[in-house]
Amino acid sequence: MTDTLDPKARIEAMGQRARKAARAAAKAPSALKDDALERMAAKLLENVERIAAANREDLEAGRAEGLSGAFLDRLALTEPVLARMAEGVRQIAKLEDPVGAVRDVKPRPSGILVGKMRVPLGVVAMIYESRPNVTIDAAALAVKSGNALILRGGHEAIRSNRVLADIVREALVEAGLPADVVQFIDNPDRALVGELIRARDWVDVLVPRGGKGLVARLTAEATVPMIKHLDGICHTYVDRDADLKMAVRVVDNAKTQRYSPCNATETLLVHEAIAFDFLPEIARIFHDKNVEMRCDALSRRIVEGVGMSAIDATEADWDTEYNAPVIAIKTVASLDEAIDFIETHGSHHTDAIITENRTSTERFLREVDSASVMVNASTRFADGFEYGLGAEIGISTDKIHVRGPVGLEGLTNEKWIVLGHGEGRS
Repeated sequence: MTDTLDPKARIEAMGQRARKAARAAAKAPSALKDDALERMAAKLLENVERIAAANREDLEAGRAEGLSGAFLDRLALTEPVLARMAEGVRQIAKLEDPVGAVRDVKPRPSGILVGKMRVPLGVVAMIYESRPNVTIDAAALAVKSGNALILRGGHEAIRSNRVLADIVREALVEAGLPADVVQFIDNPDRALVGELIRARDWVDVLVPRGGKGLVARLTAEATVPMIKHLDGICHTYVDRDADLKMAVRVVDNAKTQRYSPCNATETLLVHEAIAFDFLPEIARIFHDKNVEMRCDALSRRIVEGVGMSAIDATEADWDTEYNAPVIAIKTVASLDEAIDFIETHGSHHTDAIITENRTSTERFLREVDSASVMVNASTRFADGFEYGLGAEIGISTDKIHVRGPVGLEGLTNEKWIVLGHGEGRS
């Protein structure tokens, strides 16, 4: 791709190469794809300093640009993060290859056999911000699922992403796959995004992964079908029949383990029957960790009654994804009120209940309409790695094609197959 090409021509050239590479990826045997992934994981660990040097430049530029602490946290590639990335790639390599799997083959009265085969989507375009680990997660999932991938990361991580994409392409070539199975748009020109999201001739599905502004823009402008989520307004509801020690432990993790991810709990709902026992305990933890508590009238009275500071929640707080050390707290009179509140104010991403009551468990699982619904566990588990997918290309709150963390199966589809013996329709 030469510098003389305009944005439309650049994307068309990349799309043509991606289409060709996708055919090679789709027919590649599992052993070949797994070899590429093993090489990718090894190269990540062999090139720690190379990656770290590029990442330091991105972090320095981000600080100079005035990026927030949460944003810089998502941008940082530490040695533990790189080790986790490599482990995720190897986990993907060990997963069963979904491509070519045949199911539900049934005979028909005509004599033909009808079934379904799982196949790659084709060319996937990924547009993302700040998180350079997405480069590796997406590449590994695309390779294993037999797709070609076009990556466009944010300008704030361009140096890190450039090195990571080079490592991926080196591993592909060494394994015997085309380098163009994974391509990286090494240019911050926003016009390229505009062309990519409308390139229906070359791109089969678009996956945005970033802030609300990015997803909103793509939702409004893209003509390529998307897999997406817009908000991560996650709730944890502490039921009247909760084990309170468990509840304190789980809620603490759900909010404070990391503040920036989309699966961190943003609103805490507490049954009023146990509020006077539970809220003082969790409030002390939030106070010690400098988490601002925005409360309804009862929860504020309880929190301030044990010497902790709180402020009044506004209506906007119930609809806010903070990605920061801030939590909204509300007391409810019943399970029904909690479920209704989640339906009204949630984003259908991840919601959890803490309870020992089987009936409440079953109702919450059945009635809460979210991509992930949890019982007695931290919302922070809503993640492709934790779900055993190796990694994820994103989380979907849509209801068509795939919901929740999008792993290998989410990057494939099914086609009908018919096996005959010379039959003709009468």
